[in-house]
Amino acid sequence: MASADQPVSDGHPPIPLARVVISEDAIAAAMATLRSGWPGPGREVLDFEDEFAAATGAAEVIATSSGTAALELALALLALPAGAEVVTTPITFVATNHAVVRAGLVPVFADIDRRTGNVDAGSVASRIGHRTAAIVVVHYAGRPCDLDEIHDLASRHGVPVIEDCAHAAGATYRGAPIGSTHNGLCAFSFQATKNMTAVDGGALCLPDGGVPGLDTPVPDAADRARRLRWMGIDRSTYERHTDDGYQWDYDVTEIGFRATMSDLNAAMARVGLKELPAVNARRSEIAARYRDGLEGIDGVEALASPDDRTSSHHLFPVLTDERDRCLDHLRRHGIGGGVHYRSNDRFSVYDLAPVPEAHWFADHVLSLPMYPGLSDDDVDRVLDVLRTYPAG
Repeated sequence: MASADQPVSDGHPPIPLARVVISEDAIAAAMATLRSGWPGPGREVLDFEDEFAAATGAAEVIATSSGTAALELALALLALPAGAEVVTTPITFVATNHAVVRAGLVPVFADIDRRTGNVDAGSVASRIGHRTAAIVVVHYAGRPCDLDEIHDLASRHGVPVIEDCAHAAGATYRGAPIGSTHNGLCAFSFQATKNMTAVDGGALCLPDGGVPGLDTPVPDAADRARRLRWMGIDRSTYERHTDDGYQWDYDVTEIGFRATMSDLNAAMARVGLKELPAVNARRSEIAARYRDGLEGIDGVEALASPDDRTSSHHLFPVLTDERDRCLDHLRRHGIGGGVHYRSNDRFSVYDLAPVPEAHWFADHVLSLPMYPGLSDDDVDRVLDVLRTYPAG
């Protein structure tokens, strides 16, 4: 008989929370770039930016080294006054709010809707004050938040919105792809475990219309963002490699970041973008199978799924009354699980006012295995194990 801290030997291989599989096409693209003599930022990055702009409907795309870098770049473009407040969500990976603090700004946590894990627009409204300079939202687990309500609030108060789209590549809101639905700055992540992976990297999408807080047209803002991501240098190294040889002369117009995406990552991202519809379709099938199976299981429920938006299903979180016990139960049966996320106000670095709905959510949320390679039998096995959970 297995002890409490050992997996049950049931004849099945373990099912991890996530499994990263790089396609042969992506591997081939990476190898070609490594052999090209130019794996740094160059032609592949430029092509990826064009292709991601076409896929999202964004006016401009600036490829970055990470999703965090894309958030930091968005805040740098807005040039908000030091010490200004940014209304944000506590249910997110800490990178979202670290970017706010690193920009010299003060995060103010709005509460969330426990049914979805997304920030609650009514709570955002209650947190907006005379020091509010921006709103940051997260499309939690890949399910878009209430963008109409959030952007309406922002417009009425004259503040910009940054959308953390790290989970949301390929998601849609009322028929339009995330990245172009409103006049926000949208930051994507292509980190290893994301539903669209380039092993690492990110992108900042700028919309077609004017962005509150940007005092220049979008094309000029995009040009500035490209300088900022490469230390503030006015011409990239790739641009200075010409048929006449390497051009060493350049200017530094302002202090920038080291936040460029490499051609190696961009080559993989281009393949990932082509594969994204099929990847997300499989994730949707898995999510639907989970939802159907969970209907007959007491004590475990899926999050709400509004009909006017589609999720990328980067994660599949559920809510359960005794989360830690349920998580241990899964692990004893060789099934991985996770917690996304601990409410950020509970971290020592963010000793801010409590947000009760976020606390409740953080104490009840459990992420089930979710990745395209998960078979129907794997999903059924997870559900079968969950059916034995209420009885202990």
